[in-house]
Amino acid sequence: MASSDKKTKGKQKIEIKIIENADDRLIAFSKRRTGIYKKISELSILCGGEILFIIFSPAGKPYSFGHPSVESVAKCFPNAGQHLEETIDAPVETYRKERINLLVQDFTDVQDQLDLNVKELYEQDERFAEFNKLISITRNKKIATISSMQAPMDEDVPSSFPPIYGPNLQ
Repeated sequence: MASSDKKTKGKQKIEIKIIENADDRLIAFSKRRTGIYKKISELSILCGGEILFIIFSPAGKPYSFGHPSVESVAKCFPNAGQHLEETIDAPVETYRKERINLLVQDFTDVQDQLDLNVKELYEQDERFAEFNKLISITRNKKIATISSMQAPMDEDVPSSFPPIYGPNLQ
């Protein structure tokens, strides 16, 4: 099987930087999340530690892993009186607010560009109308010039040619 027929990248060393393609980024997140869960589980078993791990997907969805459980590890934090949901909700809500602010800013930027494009269209339309008016004026002047030159010629033509005779003519 030729190497160009491969459908996957296989085990390759990749440069650590953001993955540009959104689909590839989501696939990498899913695969690496599973791998990191495995490593965290091994660490907790080998060292006997309690672990709580929370990660957010590129879409903003939170994923958590805890050993022995998320709730038991979360109780060790200073906010032990709060439910885990309340503890997790604060960073999630902060993330959501930040994401909403970024989306609103993007929307505002796009709206401003659209407003500029509409303004440019109106300006182009005005220029086109002026250009069309100039063409019309020039055409009318040429028609008038040709008409004024043709009028004397129409009067001279019948007298300069003799009448034509024939079976269907005079």
